[in-house]
Amino acid sequence: MNPLNTITGTLVAGVVMAVAIAFGTSLAGASMAGSIIILSHVAAGVVWIGLLYYFNFVQVPGLAAAAADEGGPGPAAISKYIVPTALLWFRWAALATWLTGATYLMITGELINAFTLTGVYGITIGVGAWCGTVMLFNVWILIWPNQKKALGMVEATPEAIAKGKRIAFLASRTNTLLSIPMLMSMVGAHHGYFM
Repeated sequence: MNPLNTITGTLVAGVVMAVAIAFGTSLAGASMAGSIIILSHVAAGVVWIGLLYYFNFVQVPGLAAAAADEGGPGPAAISKYIVPTALLWFRWAALATWLTGATYLMITGELINAFTLTGVYGITIGVGAWCGTVMLFNVWILIWPNQKKALGMVEATPEAIAKGKRIAFLASRTNTLLSIPMLMSMVGAHHGYFM
């Protein structure tokens, strides 16, 4: 069976390849556990930031266009079928990204340096860690509860829905803004400088 025929098969094949590479590099002296944590951190981060960019660059303008199209199907299909699944992956990928990043910093002895912005590496990676922490807060405390109101998953007044949409929008845009220095610091820390 071709693993590319299903998303599960594709993901499993990708993980198997990545673990094989991690195992191969561990034979050359790299830490297998560190490699697996980095793989998990990067994979979760790609899902998180990919969905963040999807929401901001594709979905928000798409929903606006769908709402303005009087003869079109409207935004209901996106809101009912796509958004809840995307938000599910989004919030859990955010948590997994943060936890694996913190775990990596802990096992390398850099967790305190990162969050106190101590030392060159601590400052560089710390900018990313703090941006990621604020972004995680926004996902779970501002975006998700307010999206539940906007999507009708919890009961809310029209005023609460309108306010919730605005809060979720601004938190999502804040995360998009913060993702740029976060990504730069994550890459820069492992290249020895802030890019």
